[in-house]
Amino acid sequence: MAGPLTGIRVIEIGGIGPSPYCGMLLGDLGAEVIRIERASVAAGAPRRNNPHMRNRRSIALNLKSPRAIDLVLRLLDGADACTEGFRPGVAERLGFGPDTVLARNPRLVYGRMTGWGQTGPLSQVPGHDINYIALAGALHSIGRAGSPPSPPLNLLGDFAGGGLFLAFGLVAALLEAGRSGKGQVVDAAMLDGVASLMSAYSYYREIGLHSDEAPGTGPFGGAAHFYGCYETKDGKFVSIGALEPEFYQEFLDKLEFDPAAFASAAFAPRPANDPRWGELREQVQAKFRTRTRAEWCELLEGSGACFAPVLPHSEAPFHPHAMARGVYVDVDGSLQAAPTPKFSGTPAAVPQPLRRPGEDTRSVLAELGVSDAEFEELRAAEVVT
Repeated sequence: MAGPLTGIRVIEIGGIGPSPYCGMLLGDLGAEVIRIERASVAAGAPRRNNPHMRNRRSIALNLKSPRAIDLVLRLLDGADACTEGFRPGVAERLGFGPDTVLARNPRLVYGRMTGWGQTGPLSQVPGHDINYIALAGALHSIGRAGSPPSPPLNLLGDFAGGGLFLAFGLVAALLEAGRSGKGQVVDAAMLDGVASLMSAYSYYREIGLHSDEAPGTGPFGGAAHFYGCYETKDGKFVSIGALEPEFYQEFLDKLEFDPAAFASAAFAPRPANDPRWGELREQVQAKFRTRTRAEWCELLEGSGACFAPVLPHSEAPFHPHAMARGVYVDVDGSLQAAPTPKFSGTPAAVPQPLRRPGEDTRSVLAELGVSDAEFEELRAAEVVT
């Protein structure tokens, strides 16, 4: 492995959504990640090239067995960090809660990933991304005026508010542990992460750029003619984000609009919604329908009009800019997002494809001192698979 986290060992207790994404981020940057799968998950599981499962070894244990829990604790004894995504209290009941683990390994950073957090009246209530972003005030703000809120896939809660904040918290705690020699618990909640992501909108609301009463009407909500998506002649879409005066002027020039008719409705320095935006948006939409997406790319791409084609995910890796930057990389025949961010001194290696669940059980346990004979005995007792 290569990358700035080389030498860091992370034990990931198998989960879904944000936890494996966090593991991918850490593994991409060089951390040694060992994922513990439940034996039931590993039994007969097919190999799938899921990018969130790349760059780690995989072992399978029967977590209902006290002997398996002993193996988990031994793994955690030699780890720098761990992650788990159970409901609060489950890890404690299984026998590897933070009090137990930190008593054995005081330097360990113990990462906990939940939707609602470890505390509060909803901490034991099930939920999913859409529920967490709803309670954090984000979902209410996304969508067209007069239409129901539109879930932004599960990017905002699971991956941005969840996995990304968990990875950030772990790295911050690892830095502190390097100074003090003491680990700690990182309580990462998707609700908290999304609330942080929405922090700018508290300010926007104060200065008139965002309205709780009329979602979808602000400049970033799709109401403005200079910030949004437009359909082209061939039924595809393009995006415009001409916020600043100089970019707005170039946007008007490129689309051959009369500056006298449009200039007074620019975003800057006007912070509030303009009643003319709807009418002007219709004019801009009519203009974009006169050419295909490719024709608009030829005219606008690379200009100061703040333009980009709206690409489906299947096309995104093949845009010339993405190809020039190496935004995507081939991993075992699958085109996946490359490790990010990029580092000048400790660049990340090409990601390694995922391992079949439980594929590395024998080799990882051998590193713990488990002999071949003991491993076979553990397998016969259905402690490992």
